[in-house]
Amino acid sequence: QVQLVESGGGMVQAGGSLRLSCAASGRTFSDYEMAMGWFRQAPGKEREFVAAISWSGLSTTYADSVKGRSTISRDNAKNTIYLQMNSLKPEDTAVYYCAARYGGAGVGDRDYHYWGQGTQVTVSS
Repeated sequence: QVQLVESGGGMVQAGGSLRLSCAASGRTFSDYEMAMGWFRQAPGKEREFVAAISWSGLSTTYADSVKGRSTISRDNAKNTIYLQMNSLKPEDTAVYYCAARYGGAGVGDRDYHYWGQGTQVTVSS
């Protein structure tokens, strides 16, 4: 079993930055070299992919909506992944979730096996 806990959300003005963290624990995370992803869900909308990273960190992928403004990274020694978000826009407002999956990084939420509880990000104009 893998437990994921997000942190770092909050309220920020448009143009500002936030760094989200996701701390993972559980034997499976370390044993199976899991890929990790970030997703978000805005009120009244479906959950959408934001970014993903492979176990090694060498492969990353981003949604077009955040590409160039966000960076996903991981520190396997700390069992933690990060999402640095810059130039935030009001449309980035959502609950952000981290997720873990066996195998390589994926963009579909159905590809992921474990989920955190989410952290709220609110961007004011």
